[in-house]
Amino acid sequence: MKIPFFKYHGTGNDFIIIDNREENISLGQMQIQEMCDRHFGIGADGLILLQNSTKADFKMVYYNKDGLEGSLCGNGGRCIVAFAKSLHIFETETKFEAVDGIHEAAISSIGVKLKMNDVSDISIFETHTFIDTGSPHHVEWVVNIENLDIVSFGRQIAHNSTYGKKGSNVNFVEKKGSTFTIRTYERGVEDETFSCGTGAVAAALSLKAVQKTNENKVELHTKGGTLKVSFVETEKEKFNNIYLEGPTEEVFSGTISI
Repeated sequence: MKIPFFKYHGTGNDFIIIDNREENISLGQMQIQEMCDRHFGIGADGLILLQNSTKADFKMVYYNKDGLEGSLCGNGGRCIVAFAKSLHIFETETKFEAVDGIHEAAISSIGVKLKMNDVSDISIFETHTFIDTGSPHHVEWVVNIENLDIVSFGRQIAHNSTYGKKGSNVNFVEKKGSTFTIRTYERGVEDETFSCGTGAVAAALSLKAVQKTNENKVELHTKGGTLKVSFVETEKEKFNNIYLEGPTEEVFSGTISI
């Protein structure tokens, strides 16, 4: 079977996207792994199917690089919105169905702006926080982030005795003056990615919760570019009107034989 695909990235976080509105494509775990392999396949951090929805304009079905269906992917959500726009599914604003519910999104001057679900529970510790922004995130405060062995430290934390087999994404964040730098180890990818949308949101809300910033708009510099997170803190450690914004780009398209 030959499958048309599109390759997108959002600040370096890259995805294979397939239009499956006819629902004639069914992929197994190993097939997804092979397609995401950077040496023997197309290469990507994950794979996304765009499917029909009875609740919104379309449905996003996301698979991690390991071939297993994943929790919400923020950058993947932004990329599939850009893809849906190219298919003329909507003009400037849309709603789509994801694993954690319905999300609103819009085309913005810098790319795609995605509304996230409300957050009302942040666990705060001396050196880190834990927060679920559609995906679970450990946010660790660090210094000298450029020289940090993200894969080694991230792997130690992601599946430790606290997070277990299910695991957690791990974000390392450093404040430099008024700017913030973030690097992320993603479960399912089991490696550092160039950026992570839900991780950027987790970091921004955590920064506010521990009073490392007083702003309700935070820019985070990732290896692949800058992501913007805005929010409203309704009461201590409770947030709504959370938006993730950043650029997206179609890299190439093609057909793969499965």
